[in-house]
Amino acid sequence: MALYRDLNMDLTPGQISMKEETHKFAKEVLRPASLELDKINDPMEMINSKLLKNTLKKGYALGYHTIYLPDSYGGLGTDPLETHIILEELSWGSVDFAVSFGCACFPAFMASMVPNDALIENIIEPFCKSTDASIIGCWGMTEPEHGTDVVSPFTEQFKDPDITGQCTARLEGDVWVLTGQKAAWVSNGTISTHCLVYPTIDPGMGMAGGGICVVPMDLPGVKKGTPLDKIGQRALNQGEIYFDNVRIPKDYMLVDQESYESMLDITLSTANAGMGAMFVGLARAAYDEALAYSKQRIQGGKPLFEHQLIKHKLFNMFTKIEAARQLSRAAMIYNYNNTPPRIEYSIASKTFSTQTAFEVTSEAIQIFGGNGLSREYPVEKFFRDARASMIEDGANDSLMITGAHHL
Repeated sequence: MALYRDLNMDLTPGQISMKEETHKFAKEVLRPASLELDKINDPMEMINSKLLKNTLKKGYALGYHTIYLPDSYGGLGTDPLETHIILEELSWGSVDFAVSFGCACFPAFMASMVPNDALIENIIEPFCKSTDASIIGCWGMTEPEHGTDVVSPFTEQFKDPDITGQCTARLEGDVWVLTGQKAAWVSNGTISTHCLVYPTIDPGMGMAGGGICVVPMDLPGVKKGTPLDKIGQRALNQGEIYFDNVRIPKDYMLVDQESYESMLDITLSTANAGMGAMFVGLARAAYDEALAYSKQRIQGGKPLFEHQLIKHKLFNMFTKIEAARQLSRAAMIYNYNNTPPRIEYSIASKTFSTQTAFEVTSEAIQIFGGNGLSREYPVEKFFRDARASMIEDGANDSLMITGAHHL
Protein backbone atom coordinates (compact mmCIF):
# COMPACT_ATOMS: atom_id res chain seq x y z
CA MET A 1 0.00 0.00 0.00
CA ALA A 2 3.02 2.31 0.25
CA LEU A 3 3.17 2.54 -3.54
CA TYR A 4 1.60 5.82 -4.69
CA ARG A 5 0.87 7.23 -1.22
CA ASP A 6 4.57 8.09 -0.79
CA LEU A 7 4.41 10.45 -3.77
CA ASN A 8 1.19 12.08 -2.53
CA MET A 9 2.07 13.47 0.86
CA ASP A 10 -0.97 15.75 0.89
CA LEU A 11 -3.67 13.05 0.85
CA THR A 12 -6.29 13.81 3.48
CA PRO A 13 -7.26 11.22 6.11
CA GLY A 14 -10.54 10.81 4.22
CA GLN A 15 -8.77 10.09 0.96
CA ILE A 16 -6.45 7.60 2.61
CA SER A 17 -9.45 5.86 4.16
CA MET A 18 -11.22 5.85 0.78
CA LYS A 19 -8.17 4.26 -0.82
CA GLU A 20 -7.88 1.59 1.86
CA GLU A 21 -11.59 0.75 1.85
CA THR A 22 -11.65 0.45 -1.94
CA HIS A 23 -8.52 -1.70 -1.89
CA LYS A 24 -10.12 -3.98 0.70
CA PHE A 25 -13.22 -4.41 -1.47
CA ALA A 26 -11.05 -5.04 -4.53
CA LYS A 27 -8.98 -7.63 -2.70
CA GLU A 28 -11.76 -9.47 -0.91
CA VAL A 29 -14.57 -9.25 -3.46
CA LEU A 30 -13.49 -8.23 -6.97
CA ARG A 31 -10.24 -10.20 -7.36
CA PRO A 32 -11.70 -13.60 -6.29
CA ALA A 33 -14.88 -13.07 -8.34
CA SER A 34 -13.05 -12.06 -11.51
CA LEU A 35 -10.67 -15.02 -11.29
CA GLU A 36 -13.57 -17.41 -10.82
CA LEU A 37 -15.63 -15.90 -13.64
CA ASP A 38 -12.59 -16.05 -15.92
CA LYS A 39 -12.72 -19.84 -15.67
CA ILE A 40 -16.23 -20.03 -17.16
CA ASN A 41 -15.82 -20.95 -20.81
CA ASP A 42 -19.34 -20.10 -21.97
CA PRO A 43 -19.92 -16.30 -21.92
CA MET A 44 -23.68 -16.83 -21.70
CA GLU A 45 -23.22 -18.96 -18.60
CA MET A 46 -21.01 -16.22 -17.17
CA ILE A 47 -23.51 -13.38 -17.59
CA ASN A 48 -26.25 -15.50 -16.02
CA SER A 49 -24.12 -16.56 -13.06
CA LYS A 50 -25.10 -15.60 -9.53
CA LEU A 51 -21.48 -14.65 -8.87
CA LEU A 52 -21.52 -11.90 -11.52
CA LYS A 53 -24.84 -10.51 -10.32
CA ASN A 54 -23.90 -10.62 -6.63
CA THR A 55 -20.54 -8.96 -7.27
CA LEU A 56 -22.18 -6.14 -9.20
CA LYS A 57 -24.70 -5.72 -6.38
CA LYS A 58 -21.91 -5.41 -3.82
CA GLY A 59 -20.24 -2.72 -5.91
CA TYR A 60 -23.54 -0.88 -6.32
CA ALA A 61 -24.20 -1.03 -2.59
CA LEU A 62 -20.94 0.89 -2.08
CA GLY A 63 -21.80 3.41 -4.80
CA TYR A 64 -18.98 2.56 -7.21
CA HIS A 65 -21.42 2.63 -10.11
CA THR A 66 -21.92 6.39 -9.54
CA ILE A 67 -18.26 7.37 -9.60
CA TYR A 68 -18.71 9.91 -12.40
CA LEU A 69 -21.87 11.48 -10.93
CA PRO A 70 -22.08 14.52 -8.62
CA ASP A 71 -23.31 14.12 -5.06
CA SER A 72 -26.20 16.48 -5.81
CA TYR A 73 -27.87 13.55 -7.59
CA GLY A 74 -26.69 10.92 -5.13
CA GLY A 75 -23.40 10.06 -6.83
CA LEU A 76 -20.06 9.60 -5.11
CA GLY A 77 -19.17 13.19 -5.90
CA THR A 78 -15.43 12.51 -5.87
CA ASP A 79 -12.89 15.05 -7.04
CA PRO A 80 -10.50 14.03 -9.86
CA LEU A 81 -7.75 12.75 -7.57
CA GLU A 82 -10.25 10.68 -5.59
CA THR A 83 -11.76 9.34 -8.80
CA HIS A 84 -8.31 8.23 -9.92
CA ILE A 85 -7.62 6.58 -6.56
CA ILE A 86 -10.87 4.61 -6.66
CA LEU A 87 -10.49 3.52 -10.28
CA GLU A 88 -6.91 2.40 -9.68
CA GLU A 89 -7.81 0.38 -6.59
CA LEU A 90 -10.87 -1.23 -8.17
CA SER A 91 -8.73 -2.23 -11.16
CA TRP A 92 -6.00 -3.61 -8.92
CA GLY A 93 -8.63 -6.15 -7.94
CA SER A 94 -10.35 -6.56 -11.31
CA VAL A 95 -10.04 -4.25 -14.27
CA ASP A 96 -12.97 -6.01 -15.95
CA PHE A 97 -15.32 -5.11 -13.08
CA ALA A 98 -13.85 -1.60 -12.87
CA VAL A 99 -14.64 -0.97 -16.55
CA SER A 100 -18.10 -2.45 -16.04
CA PHE A 101 -18.88 -0.06 -13.17
CA GLY A 102 -17.62 2.87 -15.22
CA CYS A 103 -19.72 1.99 -18.28
CA ALA A 104 -22.76 1.34 -16.08
CA CYS A 105 -22.59 5.01 -15.16
CA PHE A 106 -22.38 6.51 -18.63
CA PRO A 107 -26.08 7.04 -19.55
CA ALA A 108 -26.76 8.80 -16.24
CA PHE A 109 -23.43 10.65 -16.37
CA MET A 110 -24.08 12.10 -19.82
CA ALA A 111 -27.68 12.93 -18.86
CA SER A 112 -26.41 14.81 -15.80
CA MET A 113 -24.43 17.10 -18.11
CA VAL A 114 -27.60 18.28 -19.89
CA PRO A 115 -30.33 17.52 -17.34
CA ASN A 116 -34.03 18.14 -17.75
CA ASP A 117 -36.95 17.06 -15.57
CA ALA A 118 -37.61 13.87 -17.54
CA LEU A 119 -33.96 12.79 -17.42
CA ILE A 120 -33.60 13.55 -13.72
CA GLU A 121 -36.80 11.67 -12.82
CA ASN A 122 -36.45 8.70 -15.16
CA ILE A 123 -32.71 8.21 -15.64
CA ILE A 124 -30.38 10.01 -13.24
CA GLU A 125 -32.06 9.66 -9.85
CA PRO A 126 -33.24 6.05 -10.31
CA PHE A 127 -29.71 5.06 -11.34
CA CYS A 128 -28.11 6.76 -8.35
CA LYS A 129 -30.64 5.22 -5.97
CA SER A 130 -30.10 1.71 -7.34
CA THR A 131 -28.14 -0.33 -4.82
CA ASP A 132 -28.86 -3.75 -6.32
CA ALA A 133 -27.58 -3.38 -9.89
CA SER A 134 -31.17 -3.32 -11.18
CA ILE A 135 -30.22 -0.42 -13.49
CA ILE A 136 -27.09 -0.96 -15.58
CA GLY A 137 -25.88 1.32 -18.32
CA CYS A 138 -23.86 0.49 -21.42
CA TRP A 139 -22.03 2.58 -23.99
CA GLY A 140 -22.99 2.03 -27.64
CA MET A 141 -20.47 3.67 -29.95
CA THR A 142 -18.68 1.29 -32.30
CA GLU A 143 -20.45 -0.30 -35.26
CA PRO A 144 -19.73 -3.31 -37.50
CA GLU A 145 -17.93 -1.08 -40.01
CA HIS A 146 -16.70 1.60 -37.61
CA GLY A 147 -14.23 1.16 -34.73
CA THR A 148 -11.80 3.80 -33.50
CA ASP A 149 -12.81 6.13 -36.33
CA VAL A 150 -15.94 6.99 -34.34
CA VAL A 151 -13.76 8.71 -31.72
CA SER A 152 -11.68 11.05 -33.87
CA PRO A 153 -13.49 14.41 -33.50
CA PHE A 154 -12.18 17.53 -35.23
CA THR A 155 -10.08 15.53 -37.69
CA GLU A 156 -10.51 15.91 -41.44
CA GLN A 157 -11.87 12.40 -42.03
CA PHE A 158 -14.48 12.86 -39.28
CA LYS A 159 -16.31 15.36 -41.51
CA ASP A 160 -16.07 13.29 -44.70
CA PRO A 161 -19.69 12.81 -45.96
CA ASP A 162 -18.65 9.54 -47.59
CA ILE A 163 -17.97 8.05 -44.13
CA THR A 164 -21.17 7.79 -42.11
CA GLY A 165 -22.57 5.69 -39.31
CA GLN A 166 -24.74 2.59 -39.60
CA CYS A 167 -27.01 3.38 -36.67
CA THR A 168 -29.24 6.35 -37.49
CA ALA A 169 -31.76 8.54 -35.71
CA ARG A 170 -34.51 10.66 -37.28
CA LEU A 171 -36.91 13.04 -35.59
CA GLU A 172 -40.63 12.32 -36.03
CA GLY A 173 -42.72 14.83 -34.12
CA ASP A 174 -41.93 14.43 -30.43
CA VAL A 175 -39.95 11.21 -30.74
CA TRP A 176 -36.65 10.09 -32.18
CA VAL A 177 -36.61 6.86 -34.15
CA LEU A 178 -33.45 4.74 -34.09
CA THR A 179 -32.54 2.14 -36.68
CA GLY A 180 -29.36 0.11 -37.14
CA GLN A 181 -26.76 -1.75 -35.14
CA LYS A 182 -24.01 -1.15 -32.64
CA ALA A 183 -21.10 -3.58 -32.77
CA ALA A 184 -20.25 -6.51 -30.55
CA TRP A 185 -17.96 -4.37 -28.37
CA VAL A 186 -20.67 -2.60 -26.36
CA SER A 187 -19.45 -2.97 -22.79
CA ASN A 188 -22.23 -4.20 -20.46
CA GLY A 189 -24.34 -4.53 -23.60
CA THR A 190 -25.76 -7.96 -22.86
CA ILE A 191 -26.83 -7.19 -19.28
CA SER A 192 -27.76 -3.51 -19.57
CA THR A 193 -31.07 -1.80 -18.89
CA HIS A 194 -30.11 1.47 -20.60
CA CYS A 195 -27.77 2.30 -23.46
CA LEU A 196 -26.01 5.57 -24.19
CA VAL A 197 -26.26 5.45 -27.99
CA TYR A 198 -24.26 7.52 -30.48
CA PRO A 199 -26.37 7.47 -33.70
CA THR A 200 -25.93 9.41 -36.93
CA ILE A 201 -28.46 12.22 -37.34
CA ASP A 202 -27.11 14.06 -40.39
CA PRO A 203 -25.07 11.76 -42.68
CA GLY A 204 -24.17 14.76 -44.84
CA MET A 205 -21.83 15.86 -42.05
CA GLY A 206 -20.04 12.51 -42.00
CA MET A 207 -19.24 11.06 -38.58
CA ALA A 208 -19.51 14.59 -37.16
CA GLY A 209 -23.26 14.55 -37.81
CA GLY A 210 -24.04 12.37 -34.83
CA GLY A 211 -26.04 12.62 -31.66
CA ILE A 212 -26.05 11.16 -28.16
CA CYS A 213 -29.17 9.68 -26.64
CA VAL A 214 -30.35 7.39 -23.84
CA VAL A 215 -32.30 4.30 -24.90
CA PRO A 216 -34.10 2.11 -22.33
CA MET A 217 -33.36 -1.45 -23.40
CA ASP A 218 -36.90 -2.71 -22.76
CA LEU A 219 -38.39 -0.61 -25.57
CA PRO A 220 -39.97 -2.37 -28.58
CA GLY A 221 -37.46 -2.91 -31.36
CA VAL A 222 -34.37 -3.29 -29.15
CA LYS A 223 -32.56 -6.61 -29.42
CA LYS A 224 -29.38 -7.74 -27.69
CA GLY A 225 -26.82 -10.05 -29.24
CA THR A 226 -24.95 -12.84 -27.48
CA PRO A 227 -21.91 -12.00 -25.32
CA LEU A 228 -18.49 -12.22 -26.92
CA ASP A 229 -16.04 -14.99 -26.12
CA LYS A 230 -12.93 -12.87 -25.51
CA ILE A 231 -9.24 -13.21 -24.74
CA GLY A 232 -9.44 -11.22 -21.51
CA GLN A 233 -11.57 -9.03 -19.24
CA ARG A 234 -14.13 -11.80 -19.37
CA ALA A 235 -16.17 -10.52 -16.42
CA LEU A 236 -16.83 -7.45 -18.59
CA ASN A 237 -19.53 -8.72 -20.95
CA GLN A 238 -19.71 -7.21 -24.42
CA GLY A 239 -22.20 -7.76 -27.24
CA GLU A 240 -23.99 -6.10 -30.12
CA ILE A 241 -27.29 -4.23 -29.93
CA TYR A 242 -29.87 -3.92 -32.71
CA PHE A 243 -32.40 -1.10 -33.09
CA ASP A 244 -35.46 -1.64 -35.30
CA ASN A 245 -37.43 1.61 -35.42
CA VAL A 246 -36.97 2.17 -31.71
CA ARG A 247 -38.87 5.24 -30.53
CA ILE A 248 -37.54 7.36 -27.66
CA PRO A 249 -38.87 10.64 -26.21
CA LYS A 250 -37.45 13.79 -27.74
CA ASP A 251 -35.94 14.73 -24.36
CA TYR A 252 -33.82 11.56 -24.40
CA MET A 253 -31.68 12.93 -27.25
CA LEU A 254 -29.07 14.63 -25.11
CA VAL A 255 -26.89 16.04 -27.87
CA ASP A 256 -27.69 16.77 -31.52
CA GLN A 257 -25.41 17.18 -34.51
CA GLU A 258 -24.73 20.87 -33.81
CA SER A 259 -22.78 20.17 -30.61
CA TYR A 260 -21.87 16.53 -31.21
CA GLU A 261 -18.15 16.93 -31.82
CA SER A 262 -17.64 19.02 -28.69
CA MET A 263 -19.53 16.55 -26.50
CA LEU A 264 -17.72 13.61 -28.09
CA ASP A 265 -14.49 15.37 -27.17
CA ILE A 266 -15.65 15.43 -23.53
CA THR A 267 -16.76 11.79 -23.72
CA LEU A 268 -13.42 10.62 -25.04
CA SER A 269 -11.47 12.77 -22.58
CA THR A 270 -13.42 11.30 -19.66
CA ALA A 271 -13.27 7.70 -20.84
CA ASN A 272 -9.60 7.73 -21.81
CA ALA A 273 -8.63 9.39 -18.54
CA GLY A 274 -10.49 6.65 -16.69
CA MET A 275 -8.73 3.98 -18.72
CA GLY A 276 -5.38 5.49 -17.79
CA ALA A 277 -6.17 5.20 -14.08
CA MET A 278 -7.57 1.70 -14.41
CA PHE A 279 -4.61 0.19 -16.19
CA VAL A 280 -2.18 1.70 -13.72
CA GLY A 281 -4.10 -0.44 -11.23
CA LEU A 282 -3.77 -3.55 -13.37
CA ALA A 283 -0.04 -2.97 -13.88
CA ARG A 284 0.40 -2.57 -10.14
CA ALA A 285 -1.46 -5.82 -9.51
CA ALA A 286 0.97 -7.69 -11.76
CA TYR A 287 3.96 -5.95 -10.19
CA ASP A 288 2.78 -6.83 -6.68
CA GLU A 289 2.40 -10.49 -7.62
CA ALA A 290 5.82 -10.62 -9.31
CA LEU A 291 7.58 -8.90 -6.42
CA ALA A 292 6.06 -11.24 -3.83
CA TYR A 293 6.82 -14.30 -5.96
CA SER A 294 10.43 -13.24 -6.54
CA LYS A 295 11.07 -13.16 -2.81
CA GLN A 296 9.84 -16.70 -2.12
CA ARG A 297 10.73 -18.61 -5.31
CA ILE A 298 14.16 -20.25 -5.06
CA GLN A 299 16.26 -20.58 -8.21
CA GLY A 300 20.05 -21.01 -8.38
CA GLY A 301 20.15 -21.58 -4.64
CA LYS A 302 18.59 -18.24 -3.65
CA PRO A 303 15.38 -16.27 -4.04
CA LEU A 304 14.77 -14.85 -7.51
CA PHE A 305 14.91 -11.37 -6.02
CA GLU A 306 18.55 -11.85 -5.12
CA HIS A 307 19.48 -12.17 -8.80
CA GLN A 308 20.50 -8.83 -10.32
CA LEU A 309 18.51 -9.38 -13.52
CA ILE A 310 15.28 -9.84 -11.56
CA LYS A 311 15.96 -6.75 -9.48
CA HIS A 312 16.52 -4.81 -12.70
CA LYS A 313 13.23 -6.07 -14.16
CA LEU A 314 11.25 -5.24 -11.02
CA PHE A 315 12.68 -1.76 -10.68
CA ASN A 316 11.93 -1.05 -14.33
CA MET A 317 8.34 -2.21 -13.74
CA PHE A 318 8.11 -0.03 -10.63
CA THR A 319 9.39 3.02 -12.53
CA LYS A 320 6.94 2.57 -15.41
CA ILE A 321 3.99 2.27 -13.03
CA GLU A 322 4.94 5.41 -11.12
CA ALA A 323 5.38 7.35 -14.38
CA ALA A 324 2.03 6.12 -15.72
CA ARG A 325 0.30 7.00 -12.47
CA GLN A 326 1.61 10.54 -12.41
CA LEU A 327 0.70 11.16 -16.06
CA SER A 328 -2.77 9.65 -15.74
CA ARG A 329 -3.46 11.49 -12.48
CA ALA A 330 -2.31 14.83 -13.90
CA ALA A 331 -4.34 14.35 -17.10
CA MET A 332 -7.48 13.49 -15.14
CA ILE A 333 -7.12 16.45 -12.79
CA TYR A 334 -6.45 18.87 -15.64
CA ASN A 335 -9.29 17.73 -17.88
CA TYR A 336 -11.85 17.54 -15.11
CA ASN A 337 -11.11 21.18 -14.27
CA ASN A 338 -10.90 22.69 -17.75
CA THR A 339 -13.53 23.21 -20.46
CA PRO A 340 -13.02 22.31 -23.18
CA PRO A 341 -10.69 19.49 -22.11
CA ARG A 342 -7.34 18.87 -23.76
CA ILE A 343 -8.10 15.53 -25.34
CA GLU A 344 -4.44 14.90 -26.15
CA TYR A 345 -3.68 14.57 -22.44
CA SER A 346 -6.34 11.92 -21.89
CA ILE A 347 -5.22 10.03 -24.99
CA ALA A 348 -1.61 10.19 -23.79
CA SER A 349 -2.76 8.84 -20.43
CA LYS A 350 -4.71 5.99 -21.99
CA THR A 351 -2.09 4.92 -24.50
CA PHE A 352 0.87 5.21 -22.12
CA SER A 353 -0.86 3.47 -19.20
CA THR A 354 -2.23 0.59 -21.27
CA GLN A 355 1.15 0.10 -22.93
CA THR A 356 2.71 0.13 -19.47
CA ALA A 357 0.21 -2.47 -18.27
CA PHE A 358 1.01 -4.70 -21.23
CA GLU A 359 4.76 -4.44 -20.68
CA VAL A 360 4.56 -4.91 -16.91
CA THR A 361 2.22 -7.92 -17.10
CA SER A 362 4.47 -9.48 -19.73
CA GLU A 363 7.51 -9.04 -17.47
CA ALA A 364 5.54 -10.48 -14.56
CA ILE A 365 4.96 -13.66 -16.57
CA GLN A 366 8.67 -13.79 -17.39
CA ILE A 367 9.58 -13.55 -13.70
CA PHE A 368 7.14 -16.33 -12.88
CA GLY A 369 8.72 -18.47 -15.61
CA GLY A 370 6.70 -21.55 -16.49
CA ASN A 371 4.34 -20.86 -13.61
CA GLY A 372 3.41 -17.59 -15.29
CA LEU A 373 1.80 -19.55 -18.10
CA SER A 374 -0.37 -21.50 -15.68
CA ARG A 375 -3.86 -20.45 -14.69
CA GLU A 376 -2.88 -21.35 -11.14
CA TYR A 377 -1.45 -17.83 -10.89
CA PRO A 378 -3.32 -14.61 -11.78
CA VAL A 379 -0.55 -12.99 -13.85
CA GLU A 380 -1.59 -14.81 -17.03
CA LYS A 381 -5.08 -13.30 -16.67
CA PHE A 382 -3.56 -9.89 -16.01
CA PHE A 383 -1.59 -10.22 -19.24
CA ARG A 384 -4.70 -11.11 -21.25
CA ASP A 385 -6.60 -8.23 -19.67
CA ALA A 386 -3.80 -5.81 -20.49
CA ARG A 387 -3.56 -6.94 -24.11
CA ALA A 388 -7.22 -6.12 -24.63
CA SER A 389 -6.69 -2.60 -23.27
CA MET A 390 -4.62 -1.45 -26.22
CA ILE A 391 -7.67 -1.88 -28.47
CA GLU A 392 -10.67 -1.08 -26.26
CA ASP A 393 -11.82 2.52 -25.86
CA GLY A 394 -10.00 3.20 -29.11
CA ALA A 395 -7.04 1.33 -30.56
CA ASN A 396 -3.86 2.95 -29.30
CA ASP A 397 -2.25 3.46 -32.69
CA SER A 398 -5.34 5.21 -34.06
CA LEU A 399 -5.91 7.23 -30.90
CA MET A 400 -2.37 8.55 -31.08
CA ILE A 401 -3.10 9.95 -34.56
CA THR A 402 -6.17 11.71 -33.18
CA GLY A 403 -4.14 13.03 -30.25
CA ALA A 404 -1.42 14.26 -32.58
CA HIS A 405 -4.02 16.22 -34.55
CA HIS A 406 -4.48 18.44 -31.47
CA LEU A 407 -0.81 19.18 -30.91
